[in-house]
Amino acid sequence: MGMTDVLIVGAGPTGLVLACDLARRGAAVRIVDRSPAPPRTSRAKGPNPRSLEILDDLGVVEEVLAAGSAPLPMLKYRDRLPVAEADPWADSAPSPDAPYDRGWLIAQWRLEGILRDRLAGYGVRVEPGREVVGLTQTRHDDGGGDEGGRGDGGHVDVRYADGPAGRARYVVGCDGAHSSVRKLLGIGFEGTTDEDQVMVCGDVDLAEGALDRNRWHQWFDEDGAVMLCPIPGTRTGWWFQAGPERDGRGRPLAPTADGFRRLLAHHTALPGPALTRAELLSTYRVNVRMADRFRAGRVLLAGDAAHVHAIAGGLGMNTGVQDAFNLGWKLGLVLAGHADAQLLDTYEEERLPVAARTLDLTSERLRATLEAIRRPGGGLDAAFSADTTALGVADTTGLSVGYRWSSLAAGGREAAAGTPGPHAGDRAPDAPCADAATGVRTRLHRVFAGPRTTVLGFGPGSAAVLRATADAYGDAGVRVCRVYAAHEDRAGAEPGAVADDAGHAAAAYGTEASGRTGTGTVVVVRPDHHVGLVAPADDAGSVREYLRRLHGTGRSAERSPGMVDAVR
Repeated sequence: MGMTDVLIVGAGPTGLVLACDLARRGAAVRIVDRSPAPPRTSRAKGPNPRSLEILDDLGVVEEVLAAGSAPLPMLKYRDRLPVAEADPWADSAPSPDAPYDRGWLIAQWRLEGILRDRLAGYGVRVEPGREVVGLTQTRHDDGGGDEGGRGDGGHVDVRYADGPAGRARYVVGCDGAHSSVRKLLGIGFEGTTDEDQVMVCGDVDLAEGALDRNRWHQWFDEDGAVMLCPIPGTRTGWWFQAGPERDGRGRPLAPTADGFRRLLAHHTALPGPALTRAELLSTYRVNVRMADRFRAGRVLLAGDAAHVHAIAGGLGMNTGVQDAFNLGWKLGLVLAGHADAQLLDTYEEERLPVAARTLDLTSERLRATLEAIRRPGGGLDAAFSADTTALGVADTTGLSVGYRWSSLAAGGREAAAGTPGPHAGDRAPDAPCADAATGVRTRLHRVFAGPRTTVLGFGPGSAAVLRATADAYGDAGVRVCRVYAAHEDRAGAEPGAVADDAGHAAAAYGTEASGRTGTGTVVVVRPDHHVGLVAPADDAGSVREYLRRLHGTGRSAERSPGMVDAVR
């Protein structure tokens, strides 16, 4: 029985992002899905700005942008007449530190197709029709420790409903709200299902010219609602969402094409027959649930398998994509034998609080939306625009999500409240800059792209620690990048160095007032674009210690004993 490094169960966006991230690290990955063919589901409407950054890192964002469309203004109706228009993104614009200022509309099946193609480029294909029915964990290490290095022999035996069994060093359940992996582990999924808060959804075709395709149309009436959003890349396709029809006792009826036609005729000025086709019909109930843990030994949960929440604000798929991006690099470093398997505990430590907060945020957005639509002119923009800072979450873009509480946020708790720039745990800002040698335009997130940790050095004093880092880890998953200020002499700049010619990087990282340290500043950026450490450039010990935790001791100890022994 061949051993694979990671078996991913579930080939939705979460599983596919994780598979792409691991495959490009050289891990042996299998990804299985119980569906006999890729599902054409009518689900998420697309990635938010943080997910676009992740898709950019994975090398597919251009395709995603080309296959989708910008989010549309919302036209709201009452009693069949237009009463208000809102564009929640009207006041947002790209900024140097965040080039994606809004999400993107793309059918989930299109996004999955783009990710499957990317994965096939690494020689990995989704295995359809493979349902996992048994998981048995084996440990061959000396009892308690689960070191996870290549030689420890611990693994998971996997049984399928049919076909030969499999074996993997790790298994990740990305198999949705009804996750078999979670059930096989016996992990609780506490929360509530509101049987009364129900929506019917589907993909429909409307007669050509029936509605303006540059608007998301929303009819909110006293007795129900219909929403129609054009599906990018189609001529006549629309996402249909509505309050359900109900029987004589007020119970919601299952969605049908004829039911959709009746809802259309009842709420809108369109005749029922304008709806020419309806498929992928589903009923959505407001479920707010969370797994009580995201890891059991060698098996982990991500995406809807770990948490489900109200649809408001469009955070479901996005939270899963971001789970995957948090987990991928950690699994990669453990599989390569660089990091101790305890690194995997930081996945739950970081993502479980984010999931819990997202549950609160989406429930609050849902409450605000339900309140808004009672009034003529209210609509779904309430889910995107209201200030939610009271919940400690600034927005639905995902850009403000950070992990300051994490054990991987070195010195994060001590950072002075007024310190400019990101703290350890925060998302590392982007910034436009130029290649120091060639002058070709680039951005910091391009520098970070790919499966490596990046050490940024600001100020001449950072040269020594960058050199020592390159010597110890140059071929072991760490890159160094000296950021030159506009006034600095760049003659003899190292390959990969960048010129911060407009000062955007210094502004984003709070280093322009190098009053914090005369020597310069070093910032360690994790492979998932979060800041691990901010240190004065003369504090080489902290940098060494942080890198050693993620990447081991680097090249052999004889080569650079200083890098290895500083913290012993």
